[in-house]
Amino acid sequence: MGFLDPLKGFGVTFGMMFKKVATEKYPEVKKVTAPRYHGKHQLNRHPDGLEKCVGCELCAWACPADAIFVEGGDNTDEERYSPGERYGADYQINYLRCIGCGLCIEACPTRSLTMTNEHELANDNRQVLIFTKEDLLAPLLPGMEMPPHPMRLGETEQDYYVKGPELAKRAQEEAK
Repeated sequence: MGFLDPLKGFGVTFGMMFKKVATEKYPEVKKVTAPRYHGKHQLNRHPDGLEKCVGCELCAWACPADAIFVEGGDNTDEERYSPGERYGADYQINYLRCIGCGLCIEACPTRSLTMTNEHELANDNRQVLIFTKEDLLAPLLPGMEMPPHPMRLGETEQDYYVKGPELAKRAQEEAK
């Protein structure tokens, strides 16, 4: 052990002392995340406002951290939430467990579950970090309301998927 060894150990420290400090103004100026960043989950909607989630629970089965809970429900003629026979009646994601792997996104057959770029999910209250369906559901577009009739975009489910997008667009244009 030599006499100058302690100074060699502090070489990085002394080298950084004379460099310009790079300060980020984080809360005021937020960095733009990468386009494919895995942030907060979002439950998407069809163009007419109906939910895409059919309550199949495949996302919950694919989650290695067991962070997703889904309970499916049956649509009725009086209450219709999705174009199919079923919908996600209860949907929860526990962000205390979520590891952001994206396997739930890959498992979703209807592309109803996606991940946004929102990354500010920290909180000091554990209960707030369990997101419910209302927290995750994509907002309705301005001027859009839930459809008044259960299958207003077609007589059958197949009509909904084939004719639905063009009829929804026409209905939005008429509403303007």
